[in-house]
Amino acid sequence: MSKILIHGARILGGEPGDVLIDGETVAEVAASLDAPDATVIEAAGQVLLPGLVDLHTHLREPGREDSETVLTGTRAAAAGGFTAVHAMANTFPVADTAGVVEQVWRLGRESGYCDVQPVGAVTVGLEGRQLAELGAMHDSAAAVKIFSDDGKCVDDAVIMRRALEYVKAFDGVVAQHAQEPRLTEGAQMNEGVVSAELGLGGWPAVAEESIIARDVLLAAHVGSRLHVCHLSTAGSVEIVRWAKSKGWNVTAEVTPHHLLLTDELVRSYNPVYKVNPPLRTEADVLALREALADGTIDCVATDHAPHPHEDKDCEWAAAAMGMVGLETALSVVQQTMVDTGLIDWAGVADRMSFRPAAIGRLEGHGRPVSPGEPANLTLVDPAYRGAVDPAGFASRSRNTPYEGRELPGRVTHTFLRGRATVVDGKLA
Repeated sequence: MSKILIHGARILGGEPGDVLIDGETVAEVAASLDAPDATVIEAAGQVLLPGLVDLHTHLREPGREDSETVLTGTRAAAAGGFTAVHAMANTFPVADTAGVVEQVWRLGRESGYCDVQPVGAVTVGLEGRQLAELGAMHDSAAAVKIFSDDGKCVDDAVIMRRALEYVKAFDGVVAQHAQEPRLTEGAQMNEGVVSAELGLGGWPAVAEESIIARDVLLAAHVGSRLHVCHLSTAGSVEIVRWAKSKGWNVTAEVTPHHLLLTDELVRSYNPVYKVNPPLRTEADVLALREALADGTIDCVATDHAPHPHEDKDCEWAAAAMGMVGLETALSVVQQTMVDTGLIDWAGVADRMSFRPAAIGRLEGHGRPVSPGEPANLTLVDPAYRGAVDPAGFASRSRNTPYEGRELPGRVTHTFLRGRATVVDGKLA
């Protein structure tokens, strides 16, 4: 690889400086560098971040390649500034064996746009009745460290306890989709004023909060690691805050859409706003932002959930749940957290790179922009403003809730171990 000199970028939003990439690593970082044999990227006014890491991505392959593939999903990830993603297990077949997780891992290595770390299923077939091959998946070439039945809740307390006990042996983590199924039967949206006015089945906050409360107690009892997926209510925030005050090993994520969108949007009956967990109230949104700012919520995860148009372009009740999010995540975080003054760009690096990489025990990512570190980097132009046009997405699917909405910031360059995967805002 040739040398690359990033000139004048604000590293983590600080003072402008130069960064020299030599091969796969960061060679030098200084206020000013001279590298006549390097390709120069003029980055004045731009912010240089460590490559973003997503703990929660649905790549759909194997089995639902009409929605997304590992190739198209990692291209979308690179376009959004991500250098590593964790691929959830609800594929067809389910990623509940060493063979399936290794297949996903190898597809990620072949794609070349970002690293793919498979997430293994907690239970066989996501059916919640029998533990999957947790140890075999961990011992495989994919070296799985996160296990989740995301899309379904591990609602059986005994199975959840056994999973927490099993992964403790190799410092794994169980990532829970917190949804008490009996409380959400027939639910279509957040339970509240809007659901009552629209006559849609309500999805109560307590369905999420009751599972989180149970699971933090189980994690404390076992002494194992618990991660809460896509936390969405103010009550859930308080439970996680309480658990952390006890010193329990509990972490949590929030999605970009839960930081910005509310259940008022469902009044349009546009299925693009149908998601699991559902969009909540303005009060919940504000509580989530504050919790991300003060560290109660550890990180931002996209829950990128691609669907073909026929699964979303239909009546509300029949529509699939989920939104694509890889290519807009950083912009939404800038709008809701940075531009509001709740966190700075160093905080973005912490919540979207350092912490998710630490939770996933992911090597080579979430590292400082320092000499000797892998050159997994993202350049973003925070001054950019533009309307979201899904026609230009790298993802195979277009089910974004932001179509036509103006969002700030644009990823101009992404580097995976020194190789540019995005150049001047376009895939390389």
